[in-house]
Amino acid sequence: MIFAPIGRMVSFATIFLAAVALAATLFMARPAAAGDVLAFAAASTTEALTEAAEHFARAGLGRVRGVFAGSSLLAKQIENGAPADIYLSANPAWMDYLGQRGHIDIASRRDLLANSLVVIAPADGPSSGAFDVSADIVAALGDRRLAIGDPDHVPAGIYARRALEALGLWPALEDRLIRTADVRVALHLVARGEAPLGIVYASDATAFDGVRVAAMLAPAAHAPIRYAIALVAGRDNQAAHRFLEFLATPEMAALFRRHGFELP
Repeated sequence: MIFAPIGRMVSFATIFLAAVALAATLFMARPAAAGDVLAFAAASTTEALTEAAEHFARAGLGRVRGVFAGSSLLAKQIENGAPADIYLSANPAWMDYLGQRGHIDIASRRDLLANSLVVIAPADGPSSGAFDVSADIVAALGDRRLAIGDPDHVPAGIYARRALEALGLWPALEDRLIRTADVRVALHLVARGEAPLGIVYASDATAFDGVRVAAMLAPAAHAPIRYAIALVAGRDNQAAHRFLEFLATPEMAALFRRHGFELP
């Protein structure tokens, strides 16, 4: 693995994956067919929202197509006119951003999900038993780097930075990061052994067999993690209204819990 010079320390593999993700998002963000729903959703919700959409379709309520990427990227796409019907953000701040600019239906906005942060390691790597984040994370990295979502833009990375600051670890780790375009890239880098440790959402660790949870990050160390959802303004799509209501049902609450999410 080759890293960029000192500073942001983004691997070339990460840059490539980010470019692929952006290209895929641009390609997929086409208007949905009549009666279909185009949902722009945080990458960490990929499996859960895809399964929810399958249940929705089997119930004869409509079809949902998901575009999954970093919340900041998706917000910018919506701001630039991408034809999304629903926006699901891993950080309320990006929902606020769109709301302040008139791009979402404020009356439809609500918190759908909650989450927590965990430190992950490769599933097939050696287990060191009990892992104290404050005492062990710097030593466990050795001369390698910590994979997290870009803490300047990606919600998981923003929360991770706040937690590391609260633990007094940020000065020691700030220049030892692989900053990724979304939380799923961080997950895959750890699973492939390109990073010895990463910080991701608990739901991501649940969704992927290639990593194990080394430690939990105390929720008190960062702001509560809430996923806000809303209809995009100016999109008169009754199927989108139905899907928003469908996601609030007890059946979907059970589905989200099974995927490692909490409810707000």
